[in-house]
Amino acid sequence: MGERFARVVAAATNGRVARWIPAVGLVTVQLIFFQVPAGAWIRGVVIGMLTALLAIGLALVYRATRIVNFAQADLGFLPVSLVIGLVVFWGWPWGVGLVAGVLGAIVLGAVVEFAFIRRFRHASRLVLTVATIGITQLLAVGALLMPRWWGQRPTSQRIPAPFDTTVTIGTFVLGANDLIALVVAPLAMAAVAIFLDRTRLGTAIRATAERSDRAAMLGIPVSRLATLTWVVASLLSFVALFLRAGILGVPWGTAIGATALIPAIAALAIGQLRDLPAIAVTAVALGVLEYGVAWNASSPLLIAPIIGAAVFVTLLTRHVQVGRSDVSETSSWRLAEEIRAVTVSGTAGLRWRRIRLASWIVLVVLAVGLPAVLRVDQTIKATAVIAFALACVSLVVLSGWAGQISLGQVAFFAIGAATSASATSRWHVDLTLALLVGGATGSIAALAVGLPALRLQGLYLAVTSLVFAVTVTAWLLNERFFEWVPSDRIERPPLFGRISIDDATPYYLYSLAVLAIVAVVLRRLRVSAIGRAIIAVRDNEPAAAAFAIGTVRVKLTAFAISGGVAGVGGALFVHLNQSFDLASYDAGESLDVFVASVVGGLGSLAGAVLGALFLWGIRWFVPANEWRFLASASGVLLVLLLLPGGLVGLLARVRDQLVATLGDHE
Repeated sequence: MGERFARVVAAATNGRVARWIPAVGLVTVQLIFFQVPAGAWIRGVVIGMLTALLAIGLALVYRATRIVNFAQADLGFLPVSLVIGLVVFWGWPWGVGLVAGVLGAIVLGAVVEFAFIRRFRHASRLVLTVATIGITQLLAVGALLMPRWWGQRPTSQRIPAPFDTTVTIGTFVLGANDLIALVVAPLAMAAVAIFLDRTRLGTAIRATAERSDRAAMLGIPVSRLATLTWVVASLLSFVALFLRAGILGVPWGTAIGATALIPAIAALAIGQLRDLPAIAVTAVALGVLEYGVAWNASSPLLIAPIIGAAVFVTLLTRHVQVGRSDVSETSSWRLAEEIRAVTVSGTAGLRWRRIRLASWIVLVVLAVGLPAVLRVDQTIKATAVIAFALACVSLVVLSGWAGQISLGQVAFFAIGAATSASATSRWHVDLTLALLVGGATGSIAALAVGLPALRLQGLYLAVTSLVFAVTVTAWLLNERFFEWVPSDRIERPPLFGRISIDDATPYYLYSLAVLAIVAVVLRRLRVSAIGRAIIAVRDNEPAAAAFAIGTVRVKLTAFAISGGVAGVGGALFVHLNQSFDLASYDAGESLDVFVASVVGGLGSLAGAVLGALFLWGIRWFVPANEWRFLASASGVLLVLLLLPGGLVGLLARVRDQLVATLGDHE
């Protein structure tokens, strides 16, 4: 009996069995704590299969490019919007609308790969991931403009089923669209499996995913296969959202956004990014758990923290296999071009120092005098840019310096905002002290994420941080669950009890001073022993450990500093708005901070400020909503394509050219 038990345990730890353990655990949690009728359970399976289609599309793109495609849901949403217009508003037959949507998905997937992704084939994984976020914003413009074709306003729409058949299980009624999904979703997944395993094109795609360089040497058309991969991913997304539109409806005329991708991204991470069967089964299990929570919980907002807890537990307890490709992928996520200092001697050095001093004087004068040429509402927006610049600066510390990729930085920003607002509204402390409170709580929250995150790296850490951000905004900082979260108007107390900052201009100048102080402190930190240790651990962790550098302590220090800076930014932001609104801290804002930091230059504090000015400056100072998104998305893609090192890299080139010119004239 003992030997048999040992064999069973050994088999359970084998990868062929362990791949199913997370899915079994998720379903077990649902069956024990969130029981539903049999019919509702089947509906949960249907929703899970639709999530599985998105997750498989994510996995295909990951295998081809080693990135998370944040445009995955929106790839299918535009063709679904087209079908809604044709079927719902023009009355076209269901089948004709379906064919039009399939053709639209094929064209859109091919265009996105050919027009955008192929242009970044030599870029780092970091830049390409941000490019997919820019593509999402472009698709969002299309989603906003789509209702105008039919003269409709954006609303949630359902696609009617082609027949009226229903099935009643107990008291739960499954409609025709549920029955269609029960048939079509498994067939779509089976078709992908057969395509990858039984066809020459599928075999070539799998070979290209493993070693694209070697596949190209063998004469395999890598570029055409990449286009085919994106077409398949787009089709899977369309099928998932088309079926979902019939069952639950879709928000026609708005972008799907990152939040809808969370279950699919979670399934991708739990399935270790490549295991398609495990990813699909895990996605179905997550769908069952999600529907069970929604059926039983007093608020659907509890779905995010429960699924987030499941993802945390699974990723932190499951052994993650790290191969050679994983190491390469993780290192490419850590690319952060730091701007080197220039040393110029002689007469040229004196001229350069004068030019640099004059440049700083002009910059300070422009920054301080900006409110004099702006309206009050524009001054408020400029102050908000400063607050988000601090969030971007915090990401430079964590990702640019320490190499720890975070997609949930706004979670620390939001925690700092909520606690500092409580400090001023309930404890009536000075605003400067409230900023320190926000920074301290942001540091504590970052440490809470950093401790378990030490087992994770690359995309696993990125996914974990994004899930944490969604959990924070949906649950931890929601006044419906916690009474301490501020809900009333937040006053700005006078600084030190004497200096009033109620008006827009004084508060702008105060925020600018805070940004300057943080930048000076971090600049000194960068050249200190702590800063050098952080960089050393990022560049070569084994070598740093060999020189007696405590790598765990250094990583946690980076997390704490980053969370503290983000918390200070959140404190400035909440007192600017004088209210705490959860909508200002959603997952989309986290991705925006990530995008702005990379566009500005992830290895530089100046780059973080430039990125914030670029992204939020466009969004808040361009009047029309649609053109605002178009300008920011197009600008992001253009900067990434022309300046892989970010905007600060362009400034560095100008500086180097100027120094060279001064040297030539010496």
